[in-house]
Amino acid sequence: MGFMDLRQWMALLEKAGELRRITAEVDWDREIGAIARRVLEKKGPALLFECIKGYRSGRCAKLFVSGLGARSRLALALGFPREAVNREIVQHVMKKNRETIAPVVVPTGPVKDVIIRGEAIDQTEFPVPRWHYLEGGRYIHTFSGIVTRDPDTRVMNVGIYRGMIGQKDTAPFLLIKGGQHWGAHFVKWGARKQPMPVACVIGWDPIMPLLAGSPVSAGVCEWDVMGAYRGEPAQLVRCETVDLEVPATAEIVIEGYISDDPATYESEGPFGEFTGYVSDLPTLRPTMKVTCITHRRDPIFRGSLEGTLPGSYSENGILDVYAPPITNGVNIRIQLKKHYQGQPKQVAAALWGNSAAQYRYKHVIVVEEDIDPAEDEQVEWALAHRVNAGEGGVVIFPGIFGSPIDPSTPLEDRDVAQLGTGLWNRMLIDATRSWKNPRRPEWGGERFPPTVRPSPEDEARVKVRWSEYGLGDL
Repeated sequence: MGFMDLRQWMALLEKAGELRRITAEVDWDREIGAIARRVLEKKGPALLFECIKGYRSGRCAKLFVSGLGARSRLALALGFPREAVNREIVQHVMKKNRETIAPVVVPTGPVKDVIIRGEAIDQTEFPVPRWHYLEGGRYIHTFSGIVTRDPDTRVMNVGIYRGMIGQKDTAPFLLIKGGQHWGAHFVKWGARKQPMPVACVIGWDPIMPLLAGSPVSAGVCEWDVMGAYRGEPAQLVRCETVDLEVPATAEIVIEGYISDDPATYESEGPFGEFTGYVSDLPTLRPTMKVTCITHRRDPIFRGSLEGTLPGSYSENGILDVYAPPITNGVNIRIQLKKHYQGQPKQVAAALWGNSAAQYRYKHVIVVEEDIDPAEDEQVEWALAHRVNAGEGGVVIFPGIFGSPIDPSTPLEDRDVAQLGTGLWNRMLIDATRSWKNPRRPEWGGERFPPTVRPSPEDEARVKVRWSEYGLGDL
């Protein structure tokens, strides 16, 4: 599967019955968010809003949401059939995340159809929703690919970070210096006494938000990994006012700079976060000064309703397929083939040291290959009968960097201005069979007794005679 722009992706979804066009007039202020929430609760399709109050004409008239809001759509985005099983997707992602194909820079592309500078810049010309009634403003960056560059290595990074409209040409962001790749870039630019160049890409191939929110290794550019997924180089164009490259067929690109001077900070928040809670209080945060906007003719705005609740998963929730979608990766289950007793602790340590752990991996559950980590019943069985908290089955790692928006964390441990990050107490649950148990001949040379499952031969015999038993309808 080669690269596709947002319009090709929407056409694919519509052909598969995974897209619904909303032609009735809707209000960008809270109504769109409420509609999107109800559709998520009903496990419904992606939505294209074509008639938005105040935006029936003008610069931008359409809004697309929930393009990755179901496992079936994630499968399609990765080139799989809609019914692909979890294990296929996981193995594909693990393989492709280790591969790269470098992008190419082309002279121009549709994203340069319209170029806006200076006093003409006005972000409110796009139908940016106020997604939730308690939010502090209109969040223009919920599913954007935020592009920055390491000033030392010149390697770019593409991440997903929340940002709202401040003034018509400013956007305050939740920018954390510790743990995020763009935060590390921001520190380097600040040390040089220079503002950080930023480009925000809105609407492109669905692989962009998927990988921008994934734990790609530091020093590896997401554009390169996206190329590996698509089997061809991404075609990029140079920005107009910043030293960055962005997709030539993106819908909208917002360029600018973020300074570390507190005098430039603006109030940001609260926001309906992926945790399912409205996060924090209005806080002065680093703010992007917009220097240019480029977009396609008749651009389509792309956003995402955030916040997972029981029975209603946000679009970002499907990004980590090892995790229960309701947790967005805060709880993560790892399946492994155990080779030694301390292996689960090393898995947890590796996860907790990863930059993506800023918002993920608070609770790590490690199971063995006979337990499907996606099946709650199997995981609960392993928790019940393989975990001994007093024998190392539960490990607490206190005071490590973590989420500043977790409502279970004390406010003083969420003070980014004071601490540079949020603080978490992380937990490992080792639900593997302990190697402290000796192997026993009466257990077939294993460390744990056999289960009550019938022998393969007995299972095969019963399967052959199943209809004879009068149970063919089961």
